[in-house]
Amino acid sequence: MNTGQMMLTIGALILLSTLMLRVNTNNLQTDTIRAEAQYGVIATSIITSIIEEAKSLAFDTKTDTNTVTNTTQLTPASNLGPGNGETYETFNDFDDFDGYTRVDSSMPSAVFEVYCEVYYIHPNNLKVKYNSRTWHKKIVIQVSSPFMKDTITQSSIYSYWYFR
Repeated sequence: MNTGQMMLTIGALILLSTLMLRVNTNNLQTDTIRAEAQYGVIATSIITSIIEEAKSLAFDTKTDTNTVTNTTQLTPASNLGPGNGETYETFNDFDDFDGYTRVDSSMPSAVFEVYCEVYYIHPNNLKVKYNSRTWHKKIVIQVSSPFMKDTITQSSIYSYWYFR
């Protein structure tokens, strides 16, 4: 093998090595992005489950068994959350989820931390906590994990309706 052929062979090996390195880097990045997307889907599923569970309960402790016709009959904003001795298993109304936290380690791939907040809102400004009782409550749920770059946050509004 002469010098020219040797140089071509070395050049080809360098080109092949560079190409393999680039392919492996792209595969690693793709796997990371796919894993993050999967964790995001799981976090969104956890949030959706909590929202559905919360909305399946009464709007307020007072509306659990009675019809309420005035907002003054509802739980004051400062008292939202579970009542004395009330646990997740005994939640009976939407605002019991205020301050609810849990660590979900049921997935074999990751651990998720869940935090919920419930507060009254006014129909004119759905983004701001309202310190007075209204016919509308908002739940904001955040799910995070050490395996995710970002915290997933979703919210839902629950309104009370009565008919005369």
